[in-house]
Amino acid sequence: MSDSTAMAFTGERFTPECVREIWYEHWHRYAFAQRFAAGKRVLDAACGEGYGTAMLAGVAAQVVGVDIDAASVEHARARYAQRANLEYRQADVTKLPFDDRSFDIVVSFETLEHLAAQEQLLREFSRVLVDDGVLVLSSPDKRTYSDLAGFRNEFHVRELYRDELLALLAPHFPAIRLFGQKLLFQSAIWALDRDVSTCESFTAGDDAIAPACVPGYEPLYFIAVCSRAPLPVDPPALSLFGDREESVYAHYNHEIRKNMAAGTRIAELEAEVERLRAVAATQQDRETGGAR
Repeated sequence: MSDSTAMAFTGERFTPECVREIWYEHWHRYAFAQRFAAGKRVLDAACGEGYGTAMLAGVAAQVVGVDIDAASVEHARARYAQRANLEYRQADVTKLPFDDRSFDIVVSFETLEHLAAQEQLLREFSRVLVDDGVLVLSSPDKRTYSDLAGFRNEFHVRELYRDELLALLAPHFPAIRLFGQKLLFQSAIWALDRDVSTCESFTAGDDAIAPACVPGYEPLYFIAVCSRAPLPVDPPALSLFGDREESVYAHYNHEIRKNMAAGTRIAELEAEVERLRAVAATQQDRETGGAR
């Protein structure tokens, strides 16, 4: 998706024009959240460019997207707000301009780590949700996202480890289902003669291949589904997302072919350098009569 209405990507907010890995990650979260939003009043807190809010509006009764950035809200209104059940408002997510129990679902992806006032954020989400409302929230795992990778995201204020995230959520939402998200390189085998109702995952390592029900990797992101009541929908243990063009895999293949071609060319150039050195040495021998 690329047109004249696109926002410039600064690294702080995802835009639909981003490609490959980051595209998969962000769209998958909203696709995952749609099951909770169907027929409900939904708040998309820190909606950014607005693409995900518009996606939820395809199944929800009413959706409001809020973001603190005025330019993002203006852009979202111009690009997506033609739907009658969709609204964008400028607001601070730690001071939401809504009455208590205004929403059935709150969705907030990649917001928590951008704020110092995380407790206040959770209090606001709890306040605007109905008693049996659901919060669907994502945040990077500090251990894999930063510590192990040796990476620092300049836009993140406070990242959380798994136990810190759960401790933050638990006082407000006793019912919590925690999911992991990570882009994986996998070989997939699936039934072509029936719907898939069961799954298995093999992860190779330490000279062994162990079967399990879910992939055996540490997640890069957490997705928490929370409520004060039993969850109305039980998400599948494994959710997959991709695009028909297989853009990540296509890019990988392109880079591999490019690197292989570069390696071949380097070998050719090295051989040519050796040939020229031999020619130069022979010429020097002729000029000096073999004396060195």
